[in-house]
Amino acid sequence: MKKILRIIILVIAILIIGFLVFFFGFAASFTEQILNPIILHPPYTVSGKAGELHESLFVADMHADSLLWRRDLNEDSPIAHVDLPKLLRGNVALQAFTVVTKTPRGLNIERNTPDTDNIFFLALAQRQPVENLFGLTKRALWQARMLHEYAAKSGGKLIVIRSKKDLSAFVERRKTEKIVGGLLGIEGAHALDGRLENVDVLFDAGFRMMSPSHFFDNDIGGSAHGVEKYGLTELGKNVIRRMESKGMLVDLAHASSNTIDDVLAIATRPVVVSHTGVKGTCDNQRNLSDDQLKQIAATGGVVGIGFWDTAVCGRDAAAIAKAIRYSVDLIGVDHVALGSDFDGSITAPFDASAEALVTEALLDQNFTDEEIGKIMGGNVLRVLSDNLPD
Repeated sequence: MKKILRIIILVIAILIIGFLVFFFGFAASFTEQILNPIILHPPYTVSGKAGELHESLFVADMHADSLLWRRDLNEDSPIAHVDLPKLLRGNVALQAFTVVTKTPRGLNIERNTPDTDNIFFLALAQRQPVENLFGLTKRALWQARMLHEYAAKSGGKLIVIRSKKDLSAFVERRKTEKIVGGLLGIEGAHALDGRLENVDVLFDAGFRMMSPSHFFDNDIGGSAHGVEKYGLTELGKNVIRRMESKGMLVDLAHASSNTIDDVLAIATRPVVVSHTGVKGTCDNQRNLSDDQLKQIAATGGVVGIGFWDTAVCGRDAAAIAKAIRYSVDLIGVDHVALGSDFDGSITAPFDASAEALVTEALLDQNFTDEEIGKIMGGNVLRVLSDNLPD
């Protein structure tokens, strides 16, 4: 009788565990599908001229949050903005995978506090390691490991770029083979858990770009969407200096005006904005002013124009190209790039396989083939080639 009871208890336990695994897996997938809708679904078509030009380009996107969702990037997911098959179909050569470690409940572009943590519940639903529930650095390191694992399983189609040497070898190989390079970045230096030495920890894990803040003010610097919107703290200034010494790019996406000013005052290397809009075509708290654009360009950096409505006040490639045209006319063609924010809890106009739509929209804006080559990826390639560690 006791043996039968033990068997019954074991079966019930297995069923409960199976149900929880199914429930949490479904919840995580459903959350991604709700938060990352797409307006225009494939198949995507462009003119013969745009298609031919696009296939000749080195295309780079400075921002996608795909690692947040715990799905194998090698699989062609029906709910994803970005995965390896889509990047290959879209002729995307280089994709920055930017890690999110914490976002506030009720997220908005005006005012957020750091008191709540959406990613805690996402990590719980995804059955991430327990240490991830309470450590932001651990969350970042876990997502970095995921990218390296996906690359290892890709059959050589996905390469993680960590150095100038890696990039040079990748570019040479891509002349004869369609492959994708992945660059690790971080949204918000709260991922350091307040410790300067964690810059080195994250660098060693492969991160090569980081922004001081994300959607709330933190112990590094103020956010454009925070409460006080202050500038760099003393710790923040030391973080910027440490990043530059390591060859990590400073990303000013989401930074408050004060933080932008403070970074530019001490930066000795080019700074970037991985994903943004510009007030000149879409005036809101999220986007950059003309003066900010000019100062960032003066460092030799690049500004990635986003693909979502808050960035460009539109939901198609034409709106993206309009923002790019405005930016190029203001700061020059050498300082403008793409920063989609794919998989970043946005409504995307299309997925990564449709990057040729942007090429066609740039042709409609009367850019030359050479200019389009720079905007679509050449400028990002230049900045990385010059500034990644050896």
